[in-house]
Amino acid sequence: MRLDYPIDIGWFDLATAAALLLIVLALSAWQRLDLGRQVVVGAIRATVQLVLIGHVLLWIFAVDSPLLVLAMLVVMSAVAAITATHRQNVSSRERRTLAPILGLAIICGAVFTLIYVSVAVVHVTPWYSARYLIPLFGMIVANAMNGAAIAAERLQSEMDARRGEIEAFLALGSTPARACAEATRKALAAAMIPAVNALAIVGIVSLPGMMTGQILAGASPALAVRYQLVVVFMLTAATAITAAITVLLYRRSFFTPAAQLLPRAKNY
Repeated sequence: MRLDYPIDIGWFDLATAAALLLIVLALSAWQRLDLGRQVVVGAIRATVQLVLIGHVLLWIFAVDSPLLVLAMLVVMSAVAAITATHRQNVSSRERRTLAPILGLAIICGAVFTLIYVSVAVVHVTPWYSARYLIPLFGMIVANAMNGAAIAAERLQSEMDARRGEIEAFLALGSTPARACAEATRKALAAAMIPAVNALAIVGIVSLPGMMTGQILAGASPALAVRYQLVVVFMLTAATAITAAITVLLYRRSFFTPAAQLLPRAKNY
């Protein structure tokens, strides 16, 4: 039997799918992982959050106001920046310095990629169409957030591990940028690994969510493939831009205006 329309999933079907979590709970109890409460709370939070955002998106799609769309993008960017900042194992003072850096990097990487894809690739009309911009931006900003968080964390660890090397470069007259060039490269490479790996395995090891969703919704597999290629390309670019801005701005905070390496701060 051929189906050219999406199969509806009711609340009973959703409850049946949730029963899969019983496997996780059973494994946690068997091995005494103490994950039961986290799994239950996480499942409830995910359900509530997605149901709420579904109703919000229905309202935004119906209104289709550019101000509402822009407000939604700002909120998503702010939450991504806050989340990326709180992932860092740094002191409170360093976190205050890092927050605007990650926020700026995420906004620059995500907004540039969104504008390019919506204007040059998808040709969104009107330009503020919520049905396109919000889902696209959601995918982009999530990957930008991960790229920023990984880049910042890796740069911090590399700077700590290479303090002697960096101080030696500075003593020989190198600039701060030259002294921490290897740490910068390592941080950028680490941030790009998930995106590059995704490029390598897409279509062979995994059928990504967007492609699978379109096929299940009745779209042609050929069209779903083209959309998915656009997605993986834009996510890779957004990750690269965000990670680059993060490390280039963040590395300055490790040095004084006199180009001296700051003492290592304690993490609180």
